[in-house]
Amino acid sequence: MRQTLARPILDELHSWLIATRQTVADGSGTAKAMDHAMKRWPALMCYVESGTLPIDNNPAENAIRPICLGKKNWLFVGSERAGERAAAIQSLLATAKLNGIEPMRWLTETLEKLPACLNSEIDSLLPLAPSNSN
Repeated sequence: MRQTLARPILDELHSWLIATRQTVADGSGTAKAMDHAMKRWPALMCYVESGTLPIDNNPAENAIRPICLGKKNWLFVGSERAGERAAAIQSLLATAKLNGIEPMRWLTETLEKLPACLNSEIDSLLPLAPSNSN
């Protein structure tokens, strides 16, 4: 359906962007917006090529919204390294949730497995790993 319905619309939009961009003054807000769209065009076309990719990033935006809303609180995590760790943990919990995995259960199981996990197998603990998709 994406090939049939979306591709013709996107092809037309792409042609319009190319033609219209030549008539817009460099440095203008419109030119910047058009350049932004053109620079990311290959990524947008991945949507047409894959039936599994979403058209937008709303699920990711919704997952990080609680973190963004509380960002003033994160200013007081103690240090830059602590902030980076907190961000990594929040990202893992959001990934678990997006993959239909209950975050607290995943974290508990992961912390139990972590001491015995080999460095070469650490990726198997990620909340998107097939062994954790229950």
